[in-house]
Amino acid sequence: MTDRARGRTPVVTDPDIRRVARALLTERGPEAVTLRAIARELGVTAPALYRHYASRDELIERIRAEFCADLADHLSAELAPLPDDGAAQFLAICRGFRRWALANPKAFTLVFASPAPGSGAALRRFDEPFGRIFLAAAGRLLATFEIATPPGEAIPAALREDLIGFQTELLAMLSESGQKFPAEKLDLGVTYLMVQIWARLFGHVTLEVFGNYPIPLTDPEVMFDAMLADLARTTGFAG
Repeated sequence: MTDRARGRTPVVTDPDIRRVARALLTERGPEAVTLRAIARELGVTAPALYRHYASRDELIERIRAEFCADLADHLSAELAPLPDDGAAQFLAICRGFRRWALANPKAFTLVFASPAPGSGAALRRFDEPFGRIFLAAAGRLLATFEIATPPGEAIPAALREDLIGFQTELLAMLSESGQKFPAEKLDLGVTYLMVQIWARLFGHVTLEVFGNYPIPLTDPEVMFDAMLADLARTTGFAG
């Protein structure tokens, strides 16, 4: 006889809550993840969940962190069989990011297409597991290749203050984390280039995940690979 049949309140654990929350999010999207819905699935009242999470936002942040770890595991698996080649590894990370996003659109939405909670949240993503993988790959490229960065005068004046702020915060984060990144090469041109590369990669993947690409494509991967090839050519590394 179950606890419910005996009139007892079922014992709910943190892994139970997260399992149901992930299932709801994966099947229906972030908006379906409510404490009431989770409690209903577990056969308890919503207040029973407050022993584990003070709010829905706290639970959502925990799930988001788990998805970030999942992405990092996926990218690490992509890199595992590759030689110590900075260009090949960087391109593999880009392709792995796209594959993970297409296979996990709801998780992608939560991690990358939801409003960032508070100022600086977007930058802090670089210090999460998948962010450290991206930074390590960028570091290998900077250490191996003469990256073609725009000269200072080519950077729009209206962007300089924002880029300097990002550069300063990123350097501080790299120093605190002890990552192997050639920080001396992170000048304003490299900072500008990093932002542009991320914008192109993220923009392409986002359009594809949400089905908003401007034209129907028989094989979207061909367009993605062409974009990566253009990045490699214009940035100065081969792949």
